[in-house]
Amino acid sequence: MPDARFLVVFDADSTLLRNEVIELIADEAGRGPEVAAATEAAMRGEVDFATSLRSRVRALEGVPVAAFQRVRARVEPTPGAAELIAAIHDRGGVAAVVSGGFHEVLDVVAPPLGVDIWRANRLAVASEVLSGEVEGDIVDAAGKAAALLEWAEAYSVPLRRTIAIGDGANDLQMMAVAGLGLAFNAKPAVRAQADLVVGPVDLREVIPLLP
Repeated sequence: MPDARFLVVFDADSTLLRNEVIELIADEAGRGPEVAAATEAAMRGEVDFATSLRSRVRALEGVPVAAFQRVRARVEPTPGAAELIAAIHDRGGVAAVVSGGFHEVLDVVAPPLGVDIWRANRLAVASEVLSGEVEGDIVDAAGKAAALLEWAEAYSVPLRRTIAIGDGANDLQMMAVAGLGLAFNAKPAVRAQADLVVGPVDLREVIPLLP
């Protein structure tokens, strides 16, 4: 990987994207409100993220893979996402996403936004329907921090020139290891621990903070 001047790592759901994607998938199973309530508790830090995610994914069992086309059509980038990523590139930076959500959606929505690299969970599939399991290791709070550290090394970016942007409790570890941790559209616990809080839900507000 080529060296970069700096690295910005985004959370996906409710940060780079306006939606909580797992809730959109749950709508396909008729379990949207139930999963939304569980997601909210996890983002507030009231329950262990990995345990919560496994429970929420079990609620997706039986959703056909074909439903992802409808889910992706409902996903909306957060206002200012494309402009912020363009500004990152203009200044010689790398835009990355690490998500407790799913590759099945990020693999489609990240490239048009200009995201350089991303990591997320994968949903297990059997006979063209979701099995209700997560494949492999879960991208949790520790996994997000590890991804930021890994990418900073890969692009030869010192940690002081890294920015982490997130909204939920599972973003706090990566925000802590980054040079600058930004709370965006964030839960109270995250706002309290962030280096800076971005008020308006518009990612263009971050552009003046870029190195």
